[in-house]
Amino acid sequence: MRRALELAARGPDTGVNPRVGCVILNANGETLAEGWHRGAGSRHAEVDALSQLAPGLSRGSTVVVTLEPCNHVGRTGPCAVALIDAGVARVIYSVTDPGEHSCGGAKRLHTAGIAVEGGLLADDGETLLGDWLVAARLGRPFITLKWASSLDGRAAAFDGSSRWITGATARLDVHRRRAASDSILVGTGTVLADDPALTARDFAGDLLAGQPIPVVVGRRTLPASAAVFAHPHPPLFFDGLDLPGLLADLHKRAVRTVFIEGGPTVASAFVAAGLVDEYLIYLAPTLIGGPRLALGDIGVETIGEQRRLSIHSLHRLGDDILIVARPQTT
Repeated sequence: MRRALELAARGPDTGVNPRVGCVILNANGETLAEGWHRGAGSRHAEVDALSQLAPGLSRGSTVVVTLEPCNHVGRTGPCAVALIDAGVARVIYSVTDPGEHSCGGAKRLHTAGIAVEGGLLADDGETLLGDWLVAARLGRPFITLKWASSLDGRAAAFDGSSRWITGATARLDVHRRRAASDSILVGTGTVLADDPALTARDFAGDLLAGQPIPVVVGRRTLPASAAVFAHPHPPLFFDGLDLPGLLADLHKRAVRTVFIEGGPTVASAFVAAGLVDEYLIYLAPTLIGGPRLALGDIGVETIGEQRRLSIHSLHRLGDDILIVARPQTT
């Protein structure tokens, strides 16, 4: 299973499909074939491994796979059926498939007389699948909210200027994380105030290979000259009145992750609605004061209603600090 997890990590970590790895063993525990999923439309890990074997060699084998074999027809056929047709004797998987349409592979395999075991190295499997599991279980993208602020919680000075609170190392880290996300979301207020390009760039200012789809929320009209219209991906626009509906729409478009970089109005709306899965808070060793807070009203009226977070990690980025936090689940 550890080898299957290593293979799975070779696959893309964006898009609607999970990263999956597979190892096929003979009766003596020797590896016959390996495979992994390379992205939407490509062969699933189990089929990729089976394709490397001559007809009949898979009969009686053990298949070790990081995710329960799928049980639906999408761009490819059900992996459960492919394994049944291949005559495998045993299937061991790490994580149960939570998909509404893709689940049920283990039951189908068992019904066909194949021995099935699940949950092997499940914690490692869940860690690998990360945001994909959240999206699959909730039917919406995994939401990361980012802001940069002074130590006293200000995201801008009194006049609205905010470039730059953090240093170059922190800003480069943001661009790296943008590139790893399917989409980047801001409000029309941010576009009108800062005219951001919403691209992911390297230290020299050149475009990185991965570029998030720009998503703009709000009802204000943007000028045709706005930098967002020059983005490599056409921007998507939503009025912001229905955040769950917005996220459901993005989910249908195969957007797995959303990186929110909007101002306090947009950020507060998502926090208040309980729609943030991860917080990236870049703190600069500076004091600004004034009314320009990173967050506004999030629906907390008494101390008992505060939104408690768990610190996942801390990173020193030059003179700045990045706090990665997630909502407490208990």
